[in-house]
Amino acid sequence: MLLFGLLAVGSAYAAFAPDNAVADNSAQSQKIEEGKKLFAVGCSSCHGLNAEGGGNGGGKMAGPSLIGVGAAAVDFQVGTGRMPAMQPGAQIPRKTPAYSEQEIEALAAYVASLAPGPAVPASDAYDVSKATDEQITRGGELFRTNCTACHNFAGSGGALPNGKYAPSLMGVSERHIYEAMLTGPQQMPVFSDQVMQPEDKRDIIAYLKTLETQKNPGGFGLGRLGPVSEGLWGWIVGIGLLVAVAVWIGAKGVKAKGAKAK
Repeated sequence: MLLFGLLAVGSAYAAFAPDNAVADNSAQSQKIEEGKKLFAVGCSSCHGLNAEGGGNGGGKMAGPSLIGVGAAAVDFQVGTGRMPAMQPGAQIPRKTPAYSEQEIEALAAYVASLAPGPAVPASDAYDVSKATDEQITRGGELFRTNCTACHNFAGSGGALPNGKYAPSLMGVSERHIYEAMLTGPQQMPVFSDQVMQPEDKRDIIAYLKTLETQKNPGGFGLGRLGPVSEGLWGWIVGIGLLVAVAVWIGAKGVKAKGAKAK
């Protein structure tokens, strides 16, 4: 019976597994080829025909090499609309993606085929639908320790030197937040799995998603930009109103004196 079972399992594997493997390899090869064509049309002018990086003719780098950045970096940059960039600058803003999901997958597959790099994370890596209060609290502690210097205590973003800025994290998908930590886009440091564990990243995402639905206990949140916006509100609106009232009182006093003199 044992020999019969082994023969049956071996025969089934020989019959089905090779075909499935060939089908998977064929589909992946086709996706890589499609991504290569898309890359040649939309990306090679800056990043080089083989993703080795390219210059602008003036001795400056137009686009960095993408060899080794991995599929996660492509999925983040193209999925958030930052790439292809409309024009070079200190900061590439988020915008509507120029490619469909299938095209982004093909581009990511092509770049990933050039050299090993961070892969697109699986959905369970950033799924925070069942996050507990403890995990959210822990994510808040991790965020305040590692991220608030640039992204603000509430994830609202902030200014950086030389025209750069840390973008707001509100409204960003869980996958793209995870990929940003994994790849370190633009001036952001890389929080690899060796630096920050996957569960730490997931807890931070859970905290950020909680902030999106959190009400402002003081009423108007002023963009949650901290003392800068609050100070401007106090100076411009508060003191402005006081000045306006003082001018009004002064004007009424002058009119009253004029009326008595007559």
